[in-house]
Amino acid sequence: MRTRLQLGTTPAEHTPLDDDVEDRIALAADILASRRVAVLTGAGISTDSGIPDYRSPGSPPRTPMTLEMFLSSADFRRHYWARNHLGWRHMDAALPNSAHLALTDLQRRGRVTRVLTQNVDMLHTKAGTRGVIELHGCYGRVRCLDCGWRISRHQLAVLLEAANPGFAERVRGQGAIEVAPDADTTLADTSDFAMIDCANCGGILKPDIVYFGETVPKDVVDEAYSVVDDADALIVVGSSLTVMSGLRFARRAHRAGKPLIIVNRGVTRADELAVLKIDHEAGFVLPALATF
Repeated sequence: MRTRLQLGTTPAEHTPLDDDVEDRIALAADILASRRVAVLTGAGISTDSGIPDYRSPGSPPRTPMTLEMFLSSADFRRHYWARNHLGWRHMDAALPNSAHLALTDLQRRGRVTRVLTQNVDMLHTKAGTRGVIELHGCYGRVRCLDCGWRISRHQLAVLLEAANPGFAERVRGQGAIEVAPDADTTLADTSDFAMIDCANCGGILKPDIVYFGETVPKDVVDEAYSVVDDADALIVVGSSLTVMSGLRFARRAHRAGKPLIIVNRGVTRADELAVLKIDHEAGFVLPALATF
């Protein structure tokens, strides 16, 4: 079961802060005072913007896209692009929430250096955060797997609309669309959808997103390591750190003796490394932290 969304969905109300969480936020502020802080974010920071995540408590089971699935057949890719043709619009319409804006505010005040994100939703950039490192790419770019040619998702949408007149309107007319965290949707019949190949070489087009089974490009990892190395502390927000693409940065900060603070609903793989864990919604914790 995937989250059923309409454009403009408003997030659920937060659980109120209790005394323990308030004390932990105050302690985090003390730990981070006068320190240059790097931030690593995951899907949990974007749920208040109407984008579902994979692993927070209460989330329905989801099967993320793998590279093997995408490359398995032309029919599968056509089916995928038909679903993405609808799903990316929901992600594109999403707006930054209070957690994204709080990080931008902290950066403008010189307290946050840069943000590393595992998300592909571009909400940090929409919020005005500078120098965001997108570890897993973003939904807004598409590239050819054969020649490397790139096109924006907006430009591809125009081409797909021309090749599939009325498709989006016909599906939207059937009711709310079920959207997944990677801009995918659930559609039963996509047999009449026409896919677009690379305009440069006719090769396979793929969202510029790191699927499960792929590795984050080395230059991106190296730049992210440099951000962690240059900072005095690391905050992890909204990530269970289940995959190594995020966990390695928490481990690197810990090995360097830098304070690691985790803000996440539920258990993470780095809880034992953290000097402080705040088990609460990012949308409450980060704005509160920004007031100190």
